[in-house]
Amino acid sequence: MKRGLVIGKFLPIHKGHIALIEFAASQCDEVIVSMSYTPHDPIDPELRFSWIQKIFHDQPAIKPEKVADDFDDETLPLNERTQKWAAFIAKRYPPIDVLFSSEDYGAPFAKHLGIPHVEFDSLRDKFPVSGTKIREQPFQYWNFIPNEVRPFFVKKICFYGPESTGKSMMAKRMAEHYHTVSVPEVARELIATNEFNREDIIMIGRKQTERIFKKLQMANKLLFCDTDLITTQIYSRHYLKVVPPVLYELEKMVRYDQYFLFETDVPWVDDGLRDLGAEQKRKEMFEIFKEELKRRNIDYVMIRGTWEEREKIITDFCDRLISTNKTD
Repeated sequence: MKRGLVIGKFLPIHKGHIALIEFAASQCDEVIVSMSYTPHDPIDPELRFSWIQKIFHDQPAIKPEKVADDFDDETLPLNERTQKWAAFIAKRYPPIDVLFSSEDYGAPFAKHLGIPHVEFDSLRDKFPVSGTKIREQPFQYWNFIPNEVRPFFVKKICFYGPESTGKSMMAKRMAEHYHTVSVPEVARELIATNEFNREDIIMIGRKQTERIFKKLQMANKLLFCDTDLITTQIYSRHYLKVVPPVLYELEKMVRYDQYFLFETDVPWVDDGLRDLGAEQKRKEMFEIFKEELKRRNIDYVMIRGTWEEREKIITDFCDRLISTNKTD
C-alpha cells in the first residue's frame, strides 16, 4: 500500500485544497488529510472538519483526521519547525510514503519524514486563492468556495417590522435582484387566522428556524429573510399574552448580519390575516419592534419612503456589503 499525506488548517477548505487532495488520492492507495487546530482558530474546528468529511464522504481512500496543534513553535526557523512536525506525524499516523503540498514547508518537512515530496500548484496558477483571502473577502473568491462551505459565509439579511410594510414583497424582489433565495414568513403557511395557541406559535418558531437553515444551503452570497424570531415573540406576546421560552432559544440559533426596520409610511393592505391596520395601532407596533432591537443592541437600517426609495436603500447597502464584506 502507498500512503500519502496532506496537512493543513483548512481555514476554510477551498477548491485548491480539494484539487491537491484528489491529486494525492490519484497517486496513492490511501491519503491521510490531517487537519490541525487550536482553540483560537477563527473558524470552529468541528465545523471545518465536518466540511472535509462531507466533501470526501464518498471517497473511502481519503482519510480525514483532526489533531490539536500543540506541537508547533512558530518562533523557530522553518527547518526546525518542520522537524517538530515530522516527529509528531511519525508518532500519530501509520508510515507515510509521500507528502503532497503546495507550500514552502513541503520540501523540509518531507526531508525530516524521510519521504519524497510532490508539489502541486505551488505558484497558485490554477487556484489563486488562500484561506486567508477567503476569510477576508469571501464574495470575491466565491467560486473557489465549495458548496458545503458557502453557507458559513452567506450574509443573512432580516427584513423586520410591523405587518403590511412591504417586507415579503421586498424579500422576493431582492432575492431575484441578487440571484439568490429568500425565506418567507412561514406562519402564513401554517395558520389561516390569528386565533392560534401556544403550540401553534412554537411550531411557527421551529419551522421558521428550520427554513432558514434549509435556504442557507441554496443561497448565493446573500439570504433575505422575511421576519425573524423576535417578530414571532412580539406576536406571541400580543395575541397570547405570553412568550414560550423556547422562542428565545430559537432566536439564539440564527445571527443576522443586518437588520432593515420597515416604517409604516406605506398603505396598510388587508389580506385576510392582518388585523392591526388602525393608524395608531401601526405606530404602536412599530415602536414595539424598534424597542426590541434597541433592547438587544442590534443595529439596523431604517427603510422608509416610496417603494423605489426603499429598494434603493437596500440595494445600496447590499452592493457595499458584497464589495467590501469581511468576516469576523
